Amino acid sequence: MKHVLVIKSSLQGEHGNSSIAAERYIQANYADSDVTIARLDLSAIDLPHLTAQEMQAWSTPESERNKEQKALAARSESFIDDLNKADDIVFAVPMYNFAIPSTLKAYFDRIARAGITFKYTENGPEGLIKHKNVTVLAARGGMYQGTPLDTQSEYVKNFLAFLGMSEVKFHYIEGLAMGEEAASNAWQKFSSQISEPNTALEH
Repeated sequence: MKHVLVIKSSLQGEHGNSSIAAERYIQANYADSDVTIARLDLSAIDLPHLTAQEMQAWSTPESERNKEQKALAARSESFIDDLNKADDIVFAVPMYNFAIPSTLKAYFDRIARAGITFKYTENGPEGLIKHKNVTVLAARGGMYQGTPLDTQSEYVKNFLAFLGMSEVKFHYIEGLAMGEEAASNAWQKFSSQISEPNTALEH
């Protein structure tokens, strides 16, 4: 059975465009499949920014962690365990001020663990989360794909590759705040793409 992990990061929760895109993507690609789908909504778990205390908990041997350190370390370990179990990973990503949501950055900070999700070798860093099918659903109010302002795509692509997820497909839903016609066209284009998974856009 295939395991699918969906990670949402819209401040609007299930009402956000990226979250809506994720559910449409799931319906189009997995409705008739024998899969389990796990959803992680970062806006619903009040994920704080990473702190020195949390990083210290990671570096403290498990047998020596106090109660607080165990709780802090468990957060990161749970996220990483979910990634390792997944065959397919879907990131639903809105654009906020030309960047990813701060909650998604906080999540990224917790899954980048030296010796666990990546390691340094004589030839440089090597990602340890491999053989995953990764899809990014990028929802934007404006039109940024392929322009210098789209630093978001490169950041996400480079970060995931650093952890070993080098094959990433991007779907863009853009122009959502540029009027009803532009938004309607964006959703229609997205729907036509996800009805044929093998033609997903690659960035």
